[in-house]
Amino acid sequence: MTNHGLFVGLVTLDLIYLAEFAPKNNQKLVATDYTVAAGGPATNASVTFSYLGNQAIVLGVVGSHPMTQLIHSDLTKYQVAIADLDPTINTPPPVSSIIVTQSTGERAVISINAVKTQATNESIPPEILHNIDIVLIDGHQMAVGCIIAQMAKANNIPVVIDGGSWKPGFEKILPLVDYAICSANFYPPNCSSGEEVFTYIHKLGVPHIAITHGEKPIEYFSCGQRGTVVVPTITAVDTLGAGDIFHGAFCHWILQASFTKALEGAAKITADACKLFGTRRWMDVK
Repeated sequence: MTNHGLFVGLVTLDLIYLAEFAPKNNQKLVATDYTVAAGGPATNASVTFSYLGNQAIVLGVVGSHPMTQLIHSDLTKYQVAIADLDPTINTPPPVSSIIVTQSTGERAVISINAVKTQATNESIPPEILHNIDIVLIDGHQMAVGCIIAQMAKANNIPVVIDGGSWKPGFEKILPLVDYAICSANFYPPNCSSGEEVFTYIHKLGVPHIAITHGEKPIEYFSCGQRGTVVVPTITAVDTLGAGDIFHGAFCHWILQASFTKALEGAAKITADACKLFGTRRWMDVK
């Protein structure tokens, strides 16, 4: 049975370069490879979820600027539907410029994210949660995300947050969340360690929490149990979007497996993605 997911948050246009190293001041580099794709945590997660055999909708601001055609064509290719929170806006979409270091797979990113494209609650399409089985919120459209989380909770639809970094407003969403999947850079107010992060999130009533640490084991707290999940050992070519891909894969697996099995499945898919350059090529390998 096909599952349906709603992914709420940031939609960008990503310009991704592969280079020997990131440039220094006043230095010019010639990239060894280059690709363009739609980006943003919720967007990349939606593409992964769709690739794994589900139907995905991304809810974010896209608009009508000519550059958005690149976003539309990429998401159409991967069969992701767009629910546009502001279809009439004609300013350029947020653009991320990314340099991936060829020898390590590490990335440097500059982006304007969704600061200038915040939507209001009135922009939420009616019946957006019709037939939806899971919701992911990345926090880049916080006002919209909060309302969607409330609606999902009222309809018994599980809610996942992508805790890449702390954003004001997460404290309102977390009490409505079933799964908090966070990076090691996710630090709520007055938290400076992973232990404090677990305590903070658990006190808000989240039953399942995980903190990823790149190539190191994932820490988790689930229904009173603490533990770790080992991730596959690989030689990474590109870690760009690894967290986004992890979240999309987690949304796929959690609808059919236990929390720890979903973390394991997501870690395997993410490891495979990091073996190739860009956020899409791992899906194009037959």
